[in-house]
Amino acid sequence: MNPSPAFAIVLALLAASLMGTIGVFARFTDLPAEQITFYRLLLGSLFLMTFMLFTGKGREIWHKPSKRTLINGAMLSGFMAFYIEAIQYTQMANVIMIIYLAPLVSAVFAHFVYGEKLNRLNVTGVVIAMIGFVLMLPMTSSQTIYESELRGYFYAMLALFTYSGFILINRKPSASSPYQSTLVQLSVGALCLLPLVLQSPSLPSAEQFGWLLAIGFFPGFLAILFAVKALRQLPSVTYGTLSYIEPVVVVVLAWSLFGEVLSMIQLTGVALIIFAGIAQGFLSQRHNSKCTKASSVCHN
Repeated sequence: MNPSPAFAIVLALLAASLMGTIGVFARFTDLPAEQITFYRLLLGSLFLMTFMLFTGKGREIWHKPSKRTLINGAMLSGFMAFYIEAIQYTQMANVIMIIYLAPLVSAVFAHFVYGEKLNRLNVTGVVIAMIGFVLMLPMTSSQTIYESELRGYFYAMLALFTYSGFILINRKPSASSPYQSTLVQLSVGALCLLPLVLQSPSLPSAEQFGWLLAIGFFPGFLAILFAVKALRQLPSVTYGTLSYIEPVVVVVLAWSLFGEVLSMIQLTGVALIIFAGIAQGFLSQRHNSKCTKASSVCHN
């Protein structure tokens, strides 16, 4: 049974908030990025498989996945690993805001590759987001700190591009159910990282494994479950707008737990990126609505 619209909004907010906890858990875990990502994907897939078995969806588990879903699993693992690696060098708020440039980067990519033309409003949104990105760049007199920050931004950019690829590949409808696609992507992502994890001579301690279980359950499984249920009821633009609570959660957690403070210039950059991202979502929705009403060939 699908949730009511009001409850779907609550689920969307919970999904975004839970997604925002991964950076905190990752720092408390104190493990390499590839190990954290591997266990998040592996445990997340196991939790999801258990949920499907107990809710009568067990027959959906065994199916032939599409090549697109398999590729997206690799994209997912890269995005998560680069994100966790980035927060080792720079503030979590900086990293999450760079990643939230992905919808705009995807729109630019689709313009040149898929022929989805950008109008003046789209271009304005991209420019505003780029200004926000520049405002968030590190400014420090210490060469060592500056080099560390740049390394964090480098990994954040890799996370941005892999996440953009994830978005672009997921644009087309899939014959698989949302649960099937999610399960395959989590499982494939874990398999992609398995060789790197096997190279590590040590296993997580009991305390570290406790944090890994939390990562697999809260941002790995529960956030995805809530997101899938919310997307069944909410328009994509509404869900996309609500998902911008995630960077807000990240900023608050980084400030309250780790004392990370953004300057006024950086906060201005955050505001510009959020504004541009939300505006891009509404523009995309308006474009899709026009295509539907015109009943003509439109690029999706």
